[in-house]
Amino acid sequence: MPIKIPADLPAYDVLSREGVMVMSEDQAARQDIRPLKIGLLNLMPKKIQTENQFARLIGATPLQIDLSLIRMTEHQTKNTAAEHMEEFYRPFQEVKDEKFDGLIITGAPIEHLPYEEVTYWDEIQEVFDWTQTNVHSTFGVCWGGMAMIYHFHRVQKHILDHKAFGCFRQQNLNPSSPYLRGLSDDFIVPVSRWTEIKQTELDAIPQLNTLLGSAEVGPCLVEDPGHRALYVFNHFEYDSDTLKQEYDRDAAAGSAIKVPVNYYPDDDPSRKPSNRWRSQAHLLYGNWIGEIYQTTPFDMARIGQERMDLRNCG
Repeated sequence: MPIKIPADLPAYDVLSREGVMVMSEDQAARQDIRPLKIGLLNLMPKKIQTENQFARLIGATPLQIDLSLIRMTEHQTKNTAAEHMEEFYRPFQEVKDEKFDGLIITGAPIEHLPYEEVTYWDEIQEVFDWTQTNVHSTFGVCWGGMAMIYHFHRVQKHILDHKAFGCFRQQNLNPSSPYLRGLSDDFIVPVSRWTEIKQTELDAIPQLNTLLGSAEVGPCLVEDPGHRALYVFNHFEYDSDTLKQEYDRDAAAGSAIKVPVNYYPDDDPSRKPSNRWRSQAHLLYGNWIGEIYQTTPFDMARIGQERMDLRNCG
């Protein structure tokens, strides 16, 4: 089954050319089926690139996905045309009365700031709390995951001496997890961040389960069952050339940037990088979508009631 997105969204043509099944809203309306409603709270500067990356992953499953693009209410992006934002995005304050089967909260290039100094910190805390009543499962990515785990558990982020930048090996620490079904025992994932979460601090919180981790760059994927959330601190969604774009940008600006680790053949930036994480990315996000499909209430009005029912039973 395809992912349902507006026919004039740039991702529609991009994914169609790649063979991903996409469906216009008119086509979807003729199918007698309840699609999974997935929101993408896009905090990245390059909105269209990020839309393509996540739509590609969640659109590759056998289920029909209804993707909604969401932005912070007051924050104005400087890197994406206002017309695109106006046509395809809705501010959080306009969607907060709705229910979602899943929500992805992306990273943001603000990791150097203390959380409380982020201009939209108050509203994104509202988003985090809202997920507990209006979202069945949330996937926080990079800064989005770090901010969410800080909000719920006060796990701190730590500034690195140098940027973790490149493709780093990850170990599958819990192969029996439904989210890791089919993933290899050992594989690489793109990493691009100046901060880290320390495993020792996660170990002190029994409610959190580290599913993937690296000896070099720390925890990668953490499950938070009590908040129906996953936090991933690396970038399964990256395209083959995303790290190259970041390296070329910083090198052209004269920034002190090292060649991304284990990315270019023979660490030679003149050579074309290979994508060696694509299959793992599709498995991870496909498993997430599959778990949502199997556990989300058919009646969307009951989304979020699971937590309330548990509290009432206690």
